[in-house]
Amino acid sequence: MEEFLKVDHMTFGFGARVILDDVSLSFGKGKVVAVMGGSGMGKTTLLKLIGGLLRPQKGHVYLGGVDIHAQSRDGLFALRKRMGMLFQFGALFTDLSVFDNVAFPMREDTELDEETIHDLVLMKLNAVGLRGAARLMPSEISGGMARRVALARTIALDPELILYDEPFTGLDPISMGVTARLIKRLNTALHATSVVVTHDVKTTFDIADYIYMISNRKVAAQGSPEELSHSKDPFVRQFLNGLPDGPVAFHYPTTRSIAEDFGVQA
Repeated sequence: MEEFLKVDHMTFGFGARVILDDVSLSFGKGKVVAVMGGSGMGKTTLLKLIGGLLRPQKGHVYLGGVDIHAQSRDGLFALRKRMGMLFQFGALFTDLSVFDNVAFPMREDTELDEETIHDLVLMKLNAVGLRGAARLMPSEISGGMARRVALARTIALDPELILYDEPFTGLDPISMGVTARLIKRLNTALHATSVVVTHDVKTTFDIADYIYMISNRKVAAQGSPEELSHSKDPFVRQFLNGLPDGPVAFHYPTTRSIAEDFGVQA
């Protein structure tokens, strides 16, 4: 497998609170790789580190062999042009039409003329089945359609790396299936590397080539969907089956200082 994105022994936290501890992950060229785990396990933080929005305390992130966090401001912006990001809930510009939302990165980051942009935007919208919605406003389309418009904007510059932050959250079953199929199909068409951060088990297992599961600041498990489906690991079984009892505790850990503040035993 040709490695395109590598997270190498990375540690990150906010102050004394460690979010990710000595985490290493590898993402192959042309592959859809999912990062799964419960809420608060550092999945979205990982995307921010990959995008250079946050800087790790230790370790490195390499994109095509280039250390992301060793770049200058201009170097980092150049690397980001090789990335596409689908934000949770789409994050469309509400005052711009569907067409102009997709055209935005082309107008900002290229010197293409408007005629070429027009043709490219319609091509991207056609890829997600929404060419006919080009002149509508975000307020005039459904949540599922908005997510597909956001996906068209994400691939506007034909990125080599596509980052998805909870792409299935809030979608009905049909929209979820459509979005999952688009992720897989577009990844193949662009020969991109896709990193899908999610906690949706069934949909993710249908499209992912490889899966990392994060818990308690570490990579708790990894493997192909088939390998994880047959895993006997207690954490994997708890997560995949939605069990209330297991290695992942219901209560957030209580520190002694907090316990003493409230007069209870830690």
